[in-house]
Amino acid sequence: MRFEDASKIVKSPYVTEKTFNMVERENKLVFIVDEKANKRAIKQAIEILYEVKVESVNTTNTIYGKKAYVKLSKENPATDLATKLGIV
Repeated sequence: MRFEDASKIVKSPYVTEKTFNMVERENKLVFIVDEKANKRAIKQAIEILYEVKVESVNTTNTIYGKKAYVKLSKENPATDLATKLGIV
């Protein structure tokens, strides 16, 4: 997957108080992603865009669009990526 394709899949981080707590407690980040993207494509896109190792991806459709709950591996703390994204 190319960088351009990955940037089309991942639209933006999704931040609420609940998702902010997930960063600290569960090593997870939440992103708004393309409606047509599957879990495998989301995993590849996150790994390419942010140079992290993704452990798992769960998705859900909401009124805000498709949300992806991305659990990072232990080598990549979610707090570091959240800081890099300007969430923290």
